[in-house]
Amino acid sequence: MKIKQLSVFLENKPGHLSAICKKLAEANISILTLSLADTQQFGILRLIVQDWEKAMKLLQEAGCVVRLTEVVATEIEDRPGGLAAILEILENANLNVEYMYAFTFHAADKAILVFRFDNPDAAVATLQEKGVNLFDSVDLYNLN
Repeated sequence: MKIKQLSVFLENKPGHLSAICKKLAEANISILTLSLADTQQFGILRLIVQDWEKAMKLLQEAGCVVRLTEVVATEIEDRPGGLAAILEILENANLNVEYMYAFTFHAADKAILVFRFDNPDAAVATLQEKGVNLFDSVDLYNLN
């Protein structure tokens, strides 16, 4: 239940983020969720898109530096302690979270978080063993 994520490196200057979003829109590629982290010099735009192969090729042809990574999307209870419960499962299995961000979908008492793990296969196995609901890219696309 791993999902392909694109990480796009871009200069931290006006218009760079907009240019990437416009290219994807022109190619009719839907962004399911994203995260943007920055420093003074550059930013890392992390994207989960409907067609990652097409998006990756398009962005590379436009001169962007794009890296493909695998992430895991998990459903958590949207209540105080919901995230803490997932993190406790991961800590008990000695799994490291490199980063995480929220998926934009929200339903009643559930939230979806996207995790990048140092060992995604072990994380998937551990979370499934503990009964945590995981999503693949088709599941995420169907939520919208």
